[in-house]
Amino acid sequence: MFNWFKKKQAPPKKASEISTVPIKPMDYHPKIIIAWAKAIEGNSELLLWLKDNGYPELAMATYAIYLKDEARNWLTKNGYPHLMAMINGAEGNETAQKWLLAHGFEILYHMAQAIEDEEASWHWLGKNVTPDMFILTQTIRRVKDKIEENHNDIHSFRKDA
Repeated sequence: MFNWFKKKQAPPKKASEISTVPIKPMDYHPKIIIAWAKAIEGNSELLLWLKDNGYPELAMATYAIYLKDEARNWLTKNGYPHLMAMINGAEGNETAQKWLLAHGFEILYHMAQAIEDEEASWHWLGKNVTPDMFILTQTIRRVKDKIEENHNDIHSFRKDA
């Protein structure tokens, strides 16, 4: 009777209509990783620099961390499902975490787990990644914790950081 709040869904695509997008590699200089960490912390100049200088996926990942659906869709459609899976995994999505392991993205898996407070993954990262990647993981964790804190605080309703 009252379907005001239900979204109309498009019919599911047939297998012949689904296109696969190749997964793009992620290999960045440590300075780019640090710039990305600073952009995630809120440095809008670095965020714009990343976007305008060949790293749109890092800018979109930053927006995705801040729960922007358009950015999440962009990552998936443009060859970065592994990056989106890390973000989803960092939000507790076990399917995304399993997908990362099944597809050989061990570093992204441990980043997601560490962001979710998994102590063993922090130890793994400490032994297996460069300092810039460790800093990036710490930055994402701080931002995600702040977003969750704001979502749980009635006085900060709908503030994402």
